[in-house]
Amino acid sequence: MKTLVCTTPGKLEYIEQKQPEIKPGHSIIRIKRIGICGTDLHAFSGTQPYFKYPRVFGHELSGELINVEGIEGFVVGEAVTFIPYFNCGQCIACINGKSNCCTRLEVCGVHIDGGMTEYLSVPSYSLVHGNDLPYDKLAMIEPFAIGAHGVQRANIKSGEFVLIVGAGPIGLGTMAFAKIAGAKVIAIDVNAWRLKFCKEKLGVEHIIDASVQDVPDQLNMITDNALPTVVIDATGNINAINKGYEWLAHGGRYILIGLQKENLTFSHPEFHKREASLMSSRNATRKDFENVFDAIKHGKLDPETFITHRVTFDEADSIFTGWKQSKDRMIKAMVSIGS
Repeated sequence: MKTLVCTTPGKLEYIEQKQPEIKPGHSIIRIKRIGICGTDLHAFSGTQPYFKYPRVFGHELSGELINVEGIEGFVVGEAVTFIPYFNCGQCIACINGKSNCCTRLEVCGVHIDGGMTEYLSVPSYSLVHGNDLPYDKLAMIEPFAIGAHGVQRANIKSGEFVLIVGAGPIGLGTMAFAKIAGAKVIAIDVNAWRLKFCKEKLGVEHIIDASVQDVPDQLNMITDNALPTVVIDATGNINAINKGYEWLAHGGRYILIGLQKENLTFSHPEFHKREASLMSSRNATRKDFENVFDAIKHGKLDPETFITHRVTFDEADSIFTGWKQSKDRMIKAMVSIGS
């Protein structure tokens, strides 16, 4: 089977591998769609934490179940996705229902090889029914679950001003679920095309172009000088992360979905006087996946709206080598394998 491997940062290579064999407690998926994530792009450029090379990318996946073992209710031939955060089930986080931050977590395509290949073996407990969704939409469930989890962490109340920093795929998904939660969403980015996408495709009322507008002045005008009670970073940019708390209302919550390798540095007195809450948001839970399916089922979310680029598996390497040229107008690139 053909596999695309990142051998070192900036270098990709197609290789032939043996198709995985069935083993206890695991199932095999014939991969049909692979969504390209910011994690993949950052790993390609060598700036992603937790990464070792060589590595096979790919964790936003959907495909056909061709072999199933150790779980009931799934049948060969059905369309599936899976939860790509493989947990131990025994640590304190898992016991407390937080398998998304298991102490021995292995994320498919990050800590272990992922789905940029034709066939993939996954733990059977991670399987998720396709619920009659097409492969394109199924491969989008995971990134939306990331945003849904961040919104759940924020405990948003209807009518709150929620500032989401970063209008990439994860930020856009976060905006969608913040709106579903009843928030008055404010989007901030330096990319005018993405901000236009927020307004036209998601109905985000308030947008701020940080490259040309004064952010504090704009926030004060929008919130009547109160500032947002929730700020969510979806950039993973250290400067944005360190700056974001300054835009938070007193008593507010600051949630970090974006991940950065560097240390956070900001003024303790400024943070302290707000009596602010600082939270990270890592991955997602099965409940978050269910919430995404529910939003799609009830017409609150259309994942295919976010797919701006499509390539075949044989062309997949071009997404990585050309993404810096296309990223200004790229939301989600989708790779197809077979029909």
